[in-house]
Amino acid sequence: MKLLVRNLARTTSEQDIQAHFSTHGTVAECNLVLDQQTGLSKGFAFVEMPDEKDARTALKRLNQTRFQDSTIRVKLAQS
Repeated sequence: MKLLVRNLARTTSEQDIQAHFSTHGTVAECNLVLDQQTGLSKGFAFVEMPDEKDARTALKRLNQTRFQDSTIRVKLAQS
């Protein structure tokens, strides 16, 4: 199941996101979206979790929570 994580701090790394989400289950892939010109974070990422139950738990527990000085929003990614 793929999740969209928005409102990330610009200093957040893929490793930070993966570690944060892995407390709720296995993270198969994490892709932080970067600006092509500057190489800096655009403030959102996609997290892929193979177990649907784990993904739904992460969504429920992490949506609207503080992470690295930002209140993140987590929702199901559009296919």
